Amino acid sequence: MTANEVKVWDPLVRVFHWTLVAAFAIAYATEDDLMLVHAYAGYTILGLLAVRIIWGLIGTRHARFVDFVYSPSTAVSYLKDVVTFKAKRYLGHNPAGGWMIIILMACLLATSMSGLVVYATEEHAGPLVNYVHGLPHWLAEVFEELHEGLANFTLFLVFVHVAGVVIESILHQENLVLSMWNGKKANRG
Repeated sequence: MTANEVKVWDPLVRVFHWTLVAAFAIAYATEDDLMLVHAYAGYTILGLLAVRIIWGLIGTRHARFVDFVYSPSTAVSYLKDVVTFKAKRYLGHNPAGGWMIIILMACLLATSMSGLVVYATEEHAGPLVNYVHGLPHWLAEVFEELHEGLANFTLFLVFVHVAGVVIESILHQENLVLSMWNGKKANRG
């Protein structure tokens, strides 16, 4: 690390991020064809989310939710500033990025939980199998549609997230993908 760099993203945050990317991609790509792979990718997502939620409460400065969850009005103001190319640079997550993380985590949690119900009802497997026994067929179908809809919405959010990273990288002339890989950002004051 040079004098012009500062450590922002700790190893746990970076491993979480890239492992989550891989697990979601695997889960999405294997939805009907490789159910066991799909299920284990979902379990991985749930485990990652549990660790990240705990780390968001007790972790390093920029990993903690209190560092990047701003009021909704602050996030909206930030987005307005992005449109006018006046957005302030944040060392950690910006207000819009912070809310994107929370929304993505909530969607991934809902997708995974609905997937557990689907796995139990359709495959008679998984940790919920004893709890969904006798679930009406129509309700099982509702959970399947919910699971697929949430997965597709999460994928949409991923595209919005990537677009935000690109826009932020251009706006502040820094490579945020590299920062999430090596944990460092330029020290600009």
